[in-house]
Amino acid sequence: MLPKIEKQPLSKIKEFQEEKLQEALKYLSENSKFYKDLFQKNNIDVSEIKTIEDLQKIPVTTKKDLQERNDDFLCVPKNKIIDYITTSGTLGDPVTFALTDKDLDRLAYNECISFSCSDGSSEDIYQQMVTIDKRFMAGLAYYLGARRLGAGIIRVGGGIPELQWDTIKRIKPTAFITVPSFLLKLIDYAKKNNIDYQNTGVKKAICIGEPIRDENFELNKLGKKIKESWKDLKLYSTYASTEMASAFSECSEGKGGHHHPELIITEFLDENNNPVEEGEAGELTVTTLGVEGMPLLRFKTGDVMKHYTEPCSCGRNTIRLGPVIGRKKQMIKFKGTSLYPPALYDILDDIEEVKNYIVEVYTNEIGTDEILIYVGVKNVVKKHEKIIKDRFRAKLRVAPAIIFKSPEEINKQLFPETSRKPLKFVDKRKSNIK
Repeated sequence: MLPKIEKQPLSKIKEFQEEKLQEALKYLSENSKFYKDLFQKNNIDVSEIKTIEDLQKIPVTTKKDLQERNDDFLCVPKNKIIDYITTSGTLGDPVTFALTDKDLDRLAYNECISFSCSDGSSEDIYQQMVTIDKRFMAGLAYYLGARRLGAGIIRVGGGIPELQWDTIKRIKPTAFITVPSFLLKLIDYAKKNNIDYQNTGVKKAICIGEPIRDENFELNKLGKKIKESWKDLKLYSTYASTEMASAFSECSEGKGGHHHPELIITEFLDENNNPVEEGEAGELTVTTLGVEGMPLLRFKTGDVMKHYTEPCSCGRNTIRLGPVIGRKKQMIKFKGTSLYPPALYDILDDIEEVKNYIVEVYTNEIGTDEILIYVGVKNVVKKHEKIIKDRFRAKLRVAPAIIFKSPEEINKQLFPETSRKPLKFVDKRKSNIK
């Protein structure tokens, strides 16, 4: 299922999006209290916003706006709301989003074409290894998308390798939907229990929540670790967020997440909210199309990445998103070096002795950033700290403090009962404490 618009030249895609933009602006000016106030305060006549470039005349919307005026973004009466979800609250207080029946249909369409982009079909059976409850949009989206695609889906939820393998044996899925680091736990369980995981009928994994590629679209350390053990498992990266209710999924070429232009307008902005050039790092900023309950205009996601416009050999001509380099608010200034958590993850994932980890950042007594990493290692010996610190110095020129714990202890902190994703990064800096 390849939507016709995704095969059009970029000029035609832009024309298409600018028509949709007119509809979105009119809808917001009539139904959104937040955007009515924004337009009035800034003397904006939405009828004069004709092109995507014209969007720069409108102030951006931030996560802080959503947190402080959550209810003012709602565009429908409450009796039209079918489902309530919340963001994960990674960068602050969670935000509630309300979805109408039309929004749920849009969500299903988004995930259907995303699965299709990642070589999915009605012949597939997806084993869903992430929760569908806890007000989690992604889990619901996967279920609705697979249903619309005509594929089977097994709602196993996260964790419990024993249950996952029992499900694989009983139902014989062809694909996983999972956090990629969990695949390492599945492989480890299989090895310990003499399970022939190379011959299961599972051919692909839709990887969410963690990057599996570097900026050159090569598999990163985590991706390589998975492929070294499960050679025939095809990995597909995907990027999404609750706020945009849309996904950017890889095709078989593995060269970035494909944009669905009927669902969302993208901009990539620098620190001053000016557009960056193709191939330069910029903060993804989105305008949702076709959302009825809580549409967003020029919403800054906080995620920094690069974008590319050359056509893909899969037949799509849409913009492609590179891997997330980091989240803007998560940037760390450590001993004169600026870095994002994924740079730390990549080093830790490449050290054989490290089974799992949590990165904690806090403000030290002189007011600067400090990094403490809790590392799960079996049978800790003195050389482990030197191995890890030497690797950090070689790659980043600086080495954080290390505290060793058992992998079991780390795992309990990584997957608390209230969380929907592994909590690898804990930010205790004073400026980020609410």
